[in-house]
Amino acid sequence: MPKLVFENIDGSEQIVEAPVGHSVMLCAVEANVEAILADCGGACSCATCHCYVEGGVFPDPDPIESQMLGLVEDLKPESRLSCQLDVTDEMDGLRIKLPASQG
Repeated sequence: MPKLVFENIDGSEQIVEAPVGHSVMLCAVEANVEAILADCGGACSCATCHCYVEGGVFPDPDPIESQMLGLVEDLKPESRLSCQLDVTDEMDGLRIKLPASQG
């Protein structure tokens, strides 16, 4: 099972075992990653699961995710909504940085 590394704004890390096919958001919520609030439960309608990921790991955001990303604080080119990112075996060791606005 792949492991994801969630990095908090203070540099602390939380390593989470992530079942393939689950969303990154669901894995974070189940592991009590504090900065992933996920108020809408993964419906891509609140942007409280904002994170930063390395480019090229996931498909580009679809138009709905892109629109929701326009609402986040601390928007960067690597910004994504974790509810829209599905875990694959190739993601083992992926570092997911969490924004200060959610910390």
